[in-house]
Amino acid sequence: MSDYICIVLYMVSCVLFIMGIKKLGKADTARKGNLYSSVGMLIAVVSVLISQDVIDGGLVSYILIVLAIAGGSVVGFIWSKKVEMTGMPQLVALFNGFGGLSSMLVAISQYIAGVTEDAFTALTLGLTILIGAVAFTGSLIAWGKLAGLKMFKKNISIPGKNFINAGILAVAVLGILFLCISPDGGLGVAGVIITTISSLVLGVTMVITIGGGDMPVIISFLNALSGLAAAFAGFPIGNTVLIVSGCLVGASGVILTLIMCKAMNKTFAALLFKTTKKKAASAEGEHKEPKSMSVEDAFLILEAAKSVVFVPGYGMAVAQAQHAVKELCDVLEENGCEVNFAIHPVAGRMPGHMNVLLAEANVPYEQLKTADEMNPQMPNTDIAIVIGANDVVNPAAINDESSPIYGMPIVNAYEARTVFVLKRGQGTGFSGIENPLFTMDNTVMIYGDAKQTVSQLVVEFEN
Repeated sequence: MSDYICIVLYMVSCVLFIMGIKKLGKADTARKGNLYSSVGMLIAVVSVLISQDVIDGGLVSYILIVLAIAGGSVVGFIWSKKVEMTGMPQLVALFNGFGGLSSMLVAISQYIAGVTEDAFTALTLGLTILIGAVAFTGSLIAWGKLAGLKMFKKNISIPGKNFINAGILAVAVLGILFLCISPDGGLGVAGVIITTISSLVLGVTMVITIGGGDMPVIISFLNALSGLAAAFAGFPIGNTVLIVSGCLVGASGVILTLIMCKAMNKTFAALLFKTTKKKAASAEGEHKEPKSMSVEDAFLILEAAKSVVFVPGYGMAVAQAQHAVKELCDVLEENGCEVNFAIHPVAGRMPGHMNVLLAEANVPYEQLKTADEMNPQMPNTDIAIVIGANDVVNPAAINDESSPIYGMPIVNAYEARTVFVLKRGQGTGFSGIENPLFTMDNTVMIYGDAKQTVSQLVVEFEN
């Protein structure tokens, strides 16, 4: 009877996962989607404890399970409360890595427990180790790049990296072959060791050569890998819900990866296999100095505007300016101005970074538009306010064939009648690419902390 109950509970969990992912697609239902998915996972965990032999050890098993759940819950709660929105991409990268690590450890523990009864089971164990290990170490490298750690430089070149990666992958596959040929023998043990070590190394060599500006895409890809590893881990232990949930995560991660590659006008193969170009400065703005303006003068122009488009970037997250931006939106609308946001798919350092920030500030979802939606309206826009964005508004992507981002679709902020660029200084941003937008005739710079600048604009309206 308990087996039938568990099957029903697995089905309920799968339905909740599917509903959760569907609701996560919109900002106004995202919290409910997260709740559905969490309840589904709770049901799945309880079902596993009922159906499997993990609680046959008596009281000791129960204590270990409770300690693991309590420890993980405490760490997760404290970590999620303390992390700033600027650190969210790094946190997501680590979550992906830990997902891959857990799948890898499940596969290794199942091999030690002796579940490799046939070649198919051995194959799924080997693939779980391979994919999980790559997701783990690759995510650690992504975390290091996003965190700006010195040991993870933005662009590291490995001569002949594709041949090296292919060789490492071949060694990992050879280890899986050993495991399939002799699951229970010494050759199988050697196969597990070879696959684990080579896959951990592959995760490092594959990601460390990719530039920091491409990290949002890599995070999405690593998320897909962690889901795929979980799906493969479900086969040897006969866990249906793990297979379904892993496939959902893997499929959604792949779709998001392809969407973001399209937004950057890159193929995924080029992202992984091509050597990063040396950053080239755009020639248009080399000998021109950007014009700057005070907040008071900017207010006089903004007060007469009838249409304003905000283009947020990672700088808005650093300054934590989203709430101040919402206040400015409110006073602009009270002043009879139409306000919208142009969100580029790769703005920030993780998929949906800007959407999460603005949703946190209760910006209406209907005001969050894609670049494709807003670009046709840009020539008729009075003011485009760029807050901490660089590459996603860089016109070099359109008219400078020597630029590393040439061909990448951007938010055409330069077409607005006036462009306000809010920046701390004249730096080139995370990718190191010069932006000719800053020296165009219709662009003025407002230097300083974005949150303070926007708050001062709000004060000017209220006075």
